[in-house]
Amino acid sequence: MRYSALNLFANAFSGHRRWPQAWRDARPKASYDVVIVGGGGHGLATAYYLAKQYGVTNVAILEKGWIGGGNTGRNTTIVRSNYFFPESAAIYDLSLRLYEGLSKELNYNIMLSQRGMMMLAHSRHDEEAFRRTYNAMRLNGIDCEWLTPEQIQQRMPLFNGGPNSRMPVRGGVNQPRAGTVRHDAVAWGYARGASACGVDIVQQCEVLGLKREGNRVVGVETSQGAIKAGKVCLSVAGHTSQIAAMAGLQLPVTSYALQAFVSEPIKPVLDTVVISPFTGTYLSQSDKGELVIGGILDLYPSYAQRGNFHTVEQVTAGMLDMFPAFSRLRLMRQWAGIVDVVKDSSPVMGRTPVNELYINCGWGTGGFKAIPAGGLTMAHTLAHGEEHPLIKPFGLDRFTSGALIDEAAGAGIAH
Repeated sequence: MRYSALNLFANAFSGHRRWPQAWRDARPKASYDVVIVGGGGHGLATAYYLAKQYGVTNVAILEKGWIGGGNTGRNTTIVRSNYFFPESAAIYDLSLRLYEGLSKELNYNIMLSQRGMMMLAHSRHDEEAFRRTYNAMRLNGIDCEWLTPEQIQQRMPLFNGGPNSRMPVRGGVNQPRAGTVRHDAVAWGYARGASACGVDIVQQCEVLGLKREGNRVVGVETSQGAIKAGKVCLSVAGHTSQIAAMAGLQLPVTSYALQAFVSEPIKPVLDTVVISPFTGTYLSQSDKGELVIGGILDLYPSYAQRGNFHTVEQVTAGMLDMFPAFSRLRLMRQWAGIVDVVKDSSPVMGRTPVNELYINCGWGTGGFKAIPAGGLTMAHTLAHGEEHPLIKPFGLDRFTSGALIDEAAGAGIAH
């Protein structure tokens, strides 16, 4: 349906009552071929690709709150594929390539801005680590360039990284194809696409238990009643360990709060994403002019979405070391998402020891950037009953075999 400027104006004052719904707000049926727990980006993308590419349309997404109200709506919107190990680079670059075509795929503007992402080296240790990352990226076929201090200063005129600064910059790695995406648009676009393909999106539906017959999951108990399921896929990020425990499954997942905050809007002054592991801070500027700022995890397990002032203070101090000109900006709002961290900082995907129970978790701070690839590979896995080739290295069995993919140590970067 097309709207003229007059129609848009009239609907704005009528509370949008005449606007068509982007997706159906369904009531659950008695049974489904696949039940996906979690209505965030990964769950929505999995359902969309299941229906669109594999013809599996008898699918329900069960969301405790509202669509996109978890980590998908609580992040800093960065997309990139500058990872160290080939296994990680392959799945994250697939995701970035899918993001590049996602507006056309979904007929929904996700506002992709490929402004690049710079990782700054302030010490000899940083420079050595990032030169290794640069070489690994080239071997993995990922776009990258090494920047000199002069090139960094030229791209960010307000940056305080000269030889007389407290933390002089020695160089950095830039991925030109990296950037940002509007997080709400990703959730809404996938939700609309999945719903149009026949998927039931059930909001305000909390999963209270997983029904088993022997070693097989056969359904879920919810706040809206019992639902039978041929397969159940958990895509609930930091709460995966809680839901998996309902089936007697213990996961190597620890949940932490990851904070972010935005400043008041200012004129365009930063046209890239920049991260400084030395200061523990990363930031970009939104289309509205706000500085979007993030940093390290709150270093204690938590399910609280409020975060704490100590992290805000630490991250802000790191930002001001790099950009003293921002010292008088006011912070407008702050939030935290609950991230699921495993020992090697890589995802856990695929089948579990409980038959017909699948998981997509462990993305830690990288979940948003992996949404399209996570959904596509999990859809393949659910449709065929065996893992997509790209996610075979990320199974639960690696924690017993020792075949870890330690991105925390390999990339030398938290986000």
